[in-house]
Amino acid sequence: MSAVPCPLARHPGRPAAARQRASPAPAEAIRHAQAARDWGLAARLLADHWPGLYLGGQEATVHALMAGFPAGASAGDAGLAAVAAADGLAGGSLETAERYLGLAERGSASVPEGRRGQARVLLGVVRLLLARQGGNLQTAAEPAQRLQALAEASDAAQPGLDDELRAFVLVKIGDCQTWAGRLDQAESHLEQRVALARRIGRPYLEFMGLVYRAEIEFNRPFFPRAAERGRQAIELAERPGWTDDPDACNAYMTLGAALAWQGRLDEAEAWVQRAERTIRAEANPVVAMGSQCVRGQLELGRGRVADALAAFRAAGRLAGLHPLARPLRAWLVHALARLAGTEDAEQVLAGLGERKRDRREMRIAAAVLWLARDDLHAATVALTPVLDGSARIGWRSWLVEAFLLEAIARDALGDPAAAGRALERALDLAEPGSALLWFLMHPAPGLLERQARQRTAHAALIAQILDLLAGNRPASAPAGPQPPLKPLSKSEIRVLRYLPTHLTAAEIASELYVSTTTVKTHLRNLYAKLGAHRGAEAVKSARALGLLAPPAHHR
Repeated sequence: MSAVPCPLARHPGRPAAARQRASPAPAEAIRHAQAARDWGLAARLLADHWPGLYLGGQEATVHALMAGFPAGASAGDAGLAAVAAADGLAGGSLETAERYLGLAERGSASVPEGRRGQARVLLGVVRLLLARQGGNLQTAAEPAQRLQALAEASDAAQPGLDDELRAFVLVKIGDCQTWAGRLDQAESHLEQRVALARRIGRPYLEFMGLVYRAEIEFNRPFFPRAAERGRQAIELAERPGWTDDPDACNAYMTLGAALAWQGRLDEAEAWVQRAERTIRAEANPVVAMGSQCVRGQLELGRGRVADALAAFRAAGRLAGLHPLARPLRAWLVHALARLAGTEDAEQVLAGLGERKRDRREMRIAAAVLWLARDDLHAATVALTPVLDGSARIGWRSWLVEAFLLEAIARDALGDPAAAGRALERALDLAEPGSALLWFLMHPAPGLLERQARQRTAHAALIAQILDLLAGNRPASAPAGPQPPLKPLSKSEIRVLRYLPTHLTAAEIASELYVSTTTVKTHLRNLYAKLGAHRGAEAVKSARALGLLAPPAHHR
């Protein structure tokens, strides 16, 4: 008898140790029904026991049982079609899952009245899994709300929803709420879920809950606690052998990201690599997208801008309708602005509508762009609505970057008092959650050293950041200033002499009687030769090399 057509290359899934934990009784009963060709009974048994098999890490067993049905069996049974959809997701095919879910939904009207409650639950779970795995969390909201209502109903009203399924529903609702920014609600659902998982003896459910709680702490952001939760989830996964599970991949990624944001880049690298080795982008594009985003942030912290740009572009191709698509555009501008490609960064910003450009993260990205172009006034204008709270809220940690950029711009404009106030505010916001990666992305050791000599509430944190900055430099880097890799041309030197004046590229072009494009080309070459990302850095490097006179107050 031919099997249900599902020609998927199965991933190794969970190891044998994990697959053997559950009682073999349900699977054996289903096999006996299949051997007797009692397909209706076999389908009912599999639909009844799928939640327990899934929550026990038995995806490989479900796939083997599905292969025991004749071709076309799912078309005539809504419950079996729903299980086939879940099996398609486990095998990495969103298309297969959607096809079988459509069969299940069309056949749900013919389900006997006594089993309709259970069928609604099963369909709702699979809808939610499909929406979540496909990255469309807007689509996931409706099935999550329906499942929440079912989870809160009495057992008498919903006999198909036992404790295992209630726990699963709570964790998926918590996951959706996390991405919607409702972190306190998400945490409440996940705490209920973890407690229920422990009570009913389901460590896999407890493991999933810990993974999502780590994500909540990351989004708060509180990076040390996110790292702690991630480690707890990984330890729980290692004992039964769930280390290849997609949720284990989430744990690796969250732990790596949390370590990176604490400035612990070498430790973060090991966990990010582990996530990358585990991910199959075609099976779980959301996890793959998140991993690429973390990779990009890690590379920006190391100053490897080209690698960061490649990672952000790869993440953007996977983003779809996911909420991360919006901040990914900001990260893309960050990388483009630093790679001497300010025109490309401008094009990204110009392609957005006014509402999107006005969001906090995009205004900050615009400030990065203006600083790269040495237009300090434009940078401060872009940051003003972010600093005064009038711009729409995104990830809370963006505020650390905003105040840090404000400090850098004000210092370059010759206002050390304003720079000090902005830097102190950045440190205020960074310290509770250890959001230190911003200070590696925008290194300003001189500013930090000056702040440490003044009245600051963050002397220890400044010392920590300076140590991180020193450790992030290549060990072989010479201590003193080195000449440019290539000598500056006469035209580049002419442009260089205008940088301390803080004129815009257009204004310099007017002074030199050349086009603005020509000046921008010379600026890109100057920055590359002097190892600078923006005008202030180029001026500092040029003065250290004797290419520019020192400032007047140093003479």
